[in-house]
Amino acid sequence: MRITSLGLAVVFLFCVAAASALADKPARPQRDLDVWFVPTPHEIVDRMLEVADVGPDDVVYDLGCGDGRIVIAAAKKFGARGFGVDLDPQRIREARESAKAAGVEHLVKFEVGDLFETDLSEATVVTLYLLPELNRKLKPKLLAQLKPGARVVSHDFDMGREWPPDEYVKLGTSGIYLWKIP
Repeated sequence: MRITSLGLAVVFLFCVAAASALADKPARPQRDLDVWFVPTPHEIVDRMLEVADVGPDDVVYDLGCGDGRIVIAAAKKFGARGFGVDLDPQRIREARESAKAAGVEHLVKFEVGDLFETDLSEATVVTLYLLPELNRKLKPKLLAQLKPGARVVSHDFDMGREWPPDEYVKLGTSGIYLWKIP
């Protein structure tokens, strides 16, 4: 079998086109999402970070980060470092693009991953906008991996009667819950 330059060029172009088509196709989450994406309003984001007393020495983890707005705001407004994790690759792409547009990509990192498998030991603040049953499922992990003094702040959903918040702030129709790790 004799392969010509034209034949090699055709094969090469076919491979490039196939790779390009795969790269442009949005990746799907590896498993069903725990919650649907509902962005936290910017006013709530700012108040959550204030309630958690975020500062430049903090490392803010957002579990189920969606478009990354909480981590980006923590970096931009308070100089904190941040990490966001979400199962949805599309949300992570959006978060990375938003971080770059905000000029904070050097302070934040976003990864596609499972919040239940994420190591939280570096976090000083963990932010949540999850359903109550997910918050409760996370409780043992938060208590085991976060250092004393770390803060957990949740938009709208508590951790159940067994772990009452240290602080609750009502903001319009929303609630912000804060727990401090003993």
